[in-house]
Amino acid sequence: MAASARASAHVHSLPESSEAASVESLALQACDDIDSFHAVHRAYACLEKLIVPQRVNDSEEVYPTRAELSALVRLVNEELQRRIEAAEATIQLWRVAAGEGGAQ
Repeated sequence: MAASARASAHVHSLPESSEAASVESLALQACDDIDSFHAVHRAYACLEKLIVPQRVNDSEEVYPTRAELSALVRLVNEELQRRIEAAEATIQLWRVAAGEGGAQ
């Protein structure tokens, strides 16, 4: 997520008239998107190992790796934070609207 934030900040700081800068920012965003796909894939692999029955003799396949568990926790935390921020923004808009309605 931090890489995506950096890329987004980088995109906004570039001059819009520069085609080379635009291509560079798109390349950075594509790299961030690929990294994000890898993180989601690791989280999915973790869930799959926890849910799907595996061969009991192969402990490496049965138990998620630390990287997979970390990816899962990070993904859940990021999504939870996104939803909290969305809810807070909605509540703030509601308060503003209620305040405007009450003032009339």
